[in-house]
Amino acid sequence: HNTFSHMLLGDLMDQEVVLSAEMPLVKEVTTTLREWGSIWKQLYVANKKERVVQVQRLMWDLMEWRSQLLSGTLPSDEFKELKQKVTSKIDYGNKILELDLVVRDVDGNMLDPENASVINLFRAHQDATTKINDRIKEEQSNIQSDHSGISARIQSSPTHSLYVFVRNFVCRIGEDSELFMSLYDPNKQTIISENYLVRWGSKGFPKEIEMLNNLKVVFTDLGNKDLNREKIYLICQIVRVGRMDLKETNTKKCTQGLRRPFGVAVMDISDIIKGKIECDEEKQYFIPFALVGDIVQIRKEYPHLVDRSTVVARKLGFPEIIMPGDIRNDIYLTLWAGDFDKYNKTTQKNMEVIMMVCDEEGKANSICLGAGDRPLNEYRSVIYYQIKQPRWMETFKVAIPLEEMHRIHLRFMFRHRSSQESKDKSEKNFAMAFVRLMKDDGTVLQDGLHDLVVFKGDSKRMEDVNSYLSLPSARHGDVHKGATLSRSSSSVGGLSVSSRDSFTISTLVCSTKLTQNVGLLGLLKWRTRPELLKENLEKLKIIDGEEVVKFLQDTLDALFTIMMEHSQTDDYDILVFDALIYIIGLIADRKFQHFNTVLEAYIKQHFSATLAYKSVLLPVSQTLPHLLSVCLSVSLMKTSNVTPLPVCLSVSLMKTSNLTLPPVSLSLSGALKDMGEGPHDDRRNSVELLNNILEVLSRDNVVRHTHKHPHTHTGSISKTYCSRVVACMTAILSQMDDRHYTLYLETFSGTRDLVDFLMETFMMFMDLIGKHVYPSDWMAMIMVQNRVFLRAINIYADTMNLKFLNNNDFEVQLWNNYFHLAVAFITQESLQLQHFSPTKRNKILTKYGDMRRLIGFAIRDMWYKLGGNKICFIPGMVGPILEMTLIPEEELRRATIPIFFDMMLCEHKHSTHFHKFENEIILKLDHEVEGGGGDERYMELLENILLECAIEYPFMKPEVEHFVTLVKGLLVRLLDYRTVMNDDSRNNRMSCTVNLLNFYKDINREGMYIRYLYKLRDLHMAVENYTEAAYTLLLHSRLLKWSDEQCGPQFEMGSSQTQRQQKEYLYDTIIGYFDKGKMWEEAIILCKELADQYENEVFDYELLSQSLKQQAKFYESIMKILRPKPDYFAVGYYGQGYPPFLRNKVFIHRGKEYERREDFQNQLMSQFPSAVRLNITTMPGDDIMLSPLQCILMVFYDCCGRVLFYKSNYVQRFHYSRPVRRGPVDPNNEFVSMWIERTTFTTVYKLPGILRWFEATDMKHTTISPLENAIETMESTNEKILTMINQYQADEALPINPLSMLLNGIVDPAVMGGFAKYEKAFFIEEYTQKHPEDRDKLARLKDLIAWQIPLLGGGISLHGKRVTDDLRPFHERMEECFKHMKKKVEKEYGVRELVREPDMDERKSTRPRSVLRSFRQSVISISSLQGSECGTPTKTHPDSTHLHTHR
Repeated sequence: HNTFSHMLLGDLMDQEVVLSAEMPLVKEVTTTLREWGSIWKQLYVANKKERVVQVQRLMWDLMEWRSQLLSGTLPSDEFKELKQKVTSKIDYGNKILELDLVVRDVDGNMLDPENASVINLFRAHQDATTKINDRIKEEQSNIQSDHSGISARIQSSPTHSLYVFVRNFVCRIGEDSELFMSLYDPNKQTIISENYLVRWGSKGFPKEIEMLNNLKVVFTDLGNKDLNREKIYLICQIVRVGRMDLKETNTKKCTQGLRRPFGVAVMDISDIIKGKIECDEEKQYFIPFALVGDIVQIRKEYPHLVDRSTVVARKLGFPEIIMPGDIRNDIYLTLWAGDFDKYNKTTQKNMEVIMMVCDEEGKANSICLGAGDRPLNEYRSVIYYQIKQPRWMETFKVAIPLEEMHRIHLRFMFRHRSSQESKDKSEKNFAMAFVRLMKDDGTVLQDGLHDLVVFKGDSKRMEDVNSYLSLPSARHGDVHKGATLSRSSSSVGGLSVSSRDSFTISTLVCSTKLTQNVGLLGLLKWRTRPELLKENLEKLKIIDGEEVVKFLQDTLDALFTIMMEHSQTDDYDILVFDALIYIIGLIADRKFQHFNTVLEAYIKQHFSATLAYKSVLLPVSQTLPHLLSVCLSVSLMKTSNVTPLPVCLSVSLMKTSNLTLPPVSLSLSGALKDMGEGPHDDRRNSVELLNNILEVLSRDNVVRHTHKHPHTHTGSISKTYCSRVVACMTAILSQMDDRHYTLYLETFSGTRDLVDFLMETFMMFMDLIGKHVYPSDWMAMIMVQNRVFLRAINIYADTMNLKFLNNNDFEVQLWNNYFHLAVAFITQESLQLQHFSPTKRNKILTKYGDMRRLIGFAIRDMWYKLGGNKICFIPGMVGPILEMTLIPEEELRRATIPIFFDMMLCEHKHSTHFHKFENEIILKLDHEVEGGGGDERYMELLENILLECAIEYPFMKPEVEHFVTLVKGLLVRLLDYRTVMNDDSRNNRMSCTVNLLNFYKDINREGMYIRYLYKLRDLHMAVENYTEAAYTLLLHSRLLKWSDEQCGPQFEMGSSQTQRQQKEYLYDTIIGYFDKGKMWEEAIILCKELADQYENEVFDYELLSQSLKQQAKFYESIMKILRPKPDYFAVGYYGQGYPPFLRNKVFIHRGKEYERREDFQNQLMSQFPSAVRLNITTMPGDDIMLSPLQCILMVFYDCCGRVLFYKSNYVQRFHYSRPVRRGPVDPNNEFVSMWIERTTFTTVYKLPGILRWFEATDMKHTTISPLENAIETMESTNEKILTMINQYQADEALPINPLSMLLNGIVDPAVMGGFAKYEKAFFIEEYTQKHPEDRDKLARLKDLIAWQIPLLGGGISLHGKRVTDDLRPFHERMEECFKHMKKKVEKEYGVRELVREPDMDERKSTRPRSVLRSFRQSVISISSLQGSECGTPTKTHPDSTHLHTHR
């Protein structure tokens, strides 16, 4: 798969794809695949496996869809769907890859900023961001299988639908059945939708066979409140139609056609309807899934699912949004319950309710049992067998034309049904009830339960409308025409009230034309009672908001009709206007916020009351400030793009009346100014209102005029840093041409006002550029803003040239603000094309050009116009100009670098030098290069251009050359430092830091020197190099004096004020570091210096006491804690592949405690994975040094246990030895011909120091004779014995084995031979005659052999005290060998005695003492003599150590 996808990508990326102009989407896909392909490879190299797989899948999808688009065979609906999928996938991929946001129009095409207003572009970015974020949340939800909330896409829509496909009904009934499907809330125990009715035949097929496999229904009108229900069930109630009892076998005698309850099926669809899971078609007979949108929308978007044959089941009640044109007049009636007496029967009745819709003449109308069923003339209820109190809970719909409503009533007949057909035929209706749908006041029947009066009488009389219409229909009030009837009354019109029977129904009216509120009805039908119009208008404000929004369109139509029909007078203008404001405020309520879309649709599609303009205009002009405050505070939603009605009217009036714009703009300006400091919501709404007005003004058919008025709201805008404000301002500036700018600038009465305006504007632009008002991926919006800002800046610059350039009018701060703004603009991140992909770079250059060059050349021209005023901007403008010249654009650099020379020349003429410029450039260059600016090409250009400029000014040439050399040296080090700062090698970072701090020290820039000292300290502390961190801070402390002078700004740190306080603080820190690094000798020196200050200068004896205690602790640590000798490693970096600070150089590294050779080698090689290790022991030749490779030569120190501290610290010279054979080889004694070749390195500084390594600057080669080698070996052996004896004396818990091996190897001739080989090689007459010059060396070797005897004696004595019983025979043999050795050596070389400390064994002390004190002093003095040539007169420390290597 990977290979194939790579081939496809290669084809896309390497070939020029020629596409027709009709397929911009294919072009976009191709460009996207090219860009993603290169990023995909980078992700693969970076080993980001999950993201690689994710992007690969996205690219596979796009490639497949691209093929489908190119095929040209897709029908329009599939093409539209595929286009939506492609654009969604591209936008999603761009987001996760952190690419730019693509904004699109309503058709999914890329939105061209040139053809869109700034406000439209801004809103398109907002919408696109919201959609993509929702998509990402949805993806994350799917990945994590976290379905705790509704999917983002479903939740974002206000209307939802549920699609159900009934595939089959399997149940062995044997009779016809009716399936009633509906949505049910189990917590509230209520059905929330209409029934979907399927009539199923007894043969196992639908009654209408053509409906087989076509039983589809959409439950629509569902809102977010429905989705937020805790549980939603899809229920199916099954009613069989046939016999009373299925067990009856003689079907011919049985009554048929009875509706009997059979069963119910329930399915929990909560997760499906909330978009959390999809239904599995293989597992369920019901196939439901959620669709987003209302019925009109889903028919468009899902034509393959929802066609004209699909049944629509609406919600019981209104949807959350009632769109204009959605005419509905449904009454849902539920048979609730009844209570019927059996009268003269022995058993309870089998009650059937028959309902008919009747008018005053008794004619029947339409009844609908469920969605998908044909209308019926009558409804027959389900029959419950012998139940006294049946509870039906059956809901059906009564659909009645609006004009018939006032004449309609519902009649209910009650009848007993017998199971035997013969008996059933004789049964007649024994009672009835009725209810009117309209009241006398014109309102419709109230929702809720109605306890109806049950009438008894002759069945024929009960069917006569005239016999009951005058009677009351309900038990509690609700009496028609004032008639009264008591329950005990016997008869009226042949009917009597049944006191033993009761019947309850409930109704729910869903009508956009019928209201249950008298006041609202009076307003809607105001023509019938015009004398009550004023009262009804005032009552509107107290009507329940829910009732008003249901009739929103009719209410608005009525209000505008009132305005139009009373246009000649102003009697109702204010009342109607107040009513409009009330409706706007109502819709702004969170409860009704979804009706914003209804209002918007009404304004765009239905509002046609053109004559109302005049009536609206008067109150608008009179009350605009109040109107604005109302609109701003209540009518604008953060997430809504709706234009509120009054604003739309005002803006619409602007289209036709230029008279309206000045008062609107002036009032809006005042409102914005007042609200600038107001609540956040007010400010946000203010800006949204301004957005709406500006969007209208941006249209081509609007005439824009410039109105002269004071500058009033710049301050408020500059304080409100939000994207909406910036979009408003950008829109304003984009619509202004040169004439507008000129006229506006002329409105400022005086020079000071104009200066203040320009300075405020420049500062505001700087803030907006630096604060990233828009997200970084809003590339189109950012570039449009930059283009508008650039034009404004250039126009204001022309104004400055005209009015503020002469010496008398010159404004330093104004010009300073201009330069800083221009540099901030040119250096902003969104214009740095070098950081972008080639695709993005080409896109920006094609559409917008390189704005950096335009503003850069403008800065250059403005600078040269300053003339003698240039000195005012030195050194202040050095940093900004430097920042601009570092932009990697060749022409821009060539145009702006000469400004540096002009600055140098200007300062030189003024002060005969340019030290200020030089100091500033060094200070700023460090900061800019570290931040990523500058490269080698910049260094070349800077050198060449400055030297070329200096040719014309010979008197400055030496100084310029010196400056160029200085800056070039700094740039080299800074570039090295920047290169390694993101490197994994901490060592390289430390090396470059030291190079920089040394450079700053050499040029006497203490501030920068100290800055890098602390950077080096931080690097050391990160890896616990405490000793090196201490030496680093010690360099800072040496710059300070023990005085009470105030610290300069470069010395200040923490809360310290004087140099003494600062130095004391540093010493305390350094002592702590030395303590952690076990360098107690150095800590003691500082403690003594502190103690001297406390005792003799500041007389602080408490601190003196603490310092002396600290010294005592360090002395104790030196004696008690044994420190391992650090290993030293010589490392050479050979070849041209290394950076300059390493190339062909040798460094001596100080190893860490117990660091193994392998660990050091692996760590070093990991920094240079492509390096080759040289397995040689000599220095490499030019063939390696000049090669392009990276070669490493490592030489290791051969660690040989623990030795004295000063032998391995404060060292500067290091040597490693290599054995060679010279002359004839004696097989019996190899020492005679074994010479040593020794290479000695000298480092630039002693180790330890501020680094764990230093460069070796000097290298010497010497040869060691066999005799000298023998002397060194004996010295080393004696030192080992001494060290181990002291070690065992200090710690009685140490195991005895190492001491046993050391002593036995020396005294037992059978093991190593001891010094017997030396005697045979050098203590013979033949050697003495050949080498008379070695007489002193021979004496030295004999002396060392003699001194070894008392050392061995002390060691064997200690061994005898520690040895265990099982090793006692071994110890006794060792003692026997030692006796023979001692006797022989003392005889030939004399006796040596050790001066022991008195009562050493008897004294009890925790301090470890040297057993062989005199010898130890002797060894130290000998070593000191050997190391004295290293030039360390103040200490006895040696500054050399040994590096051993082996072939």
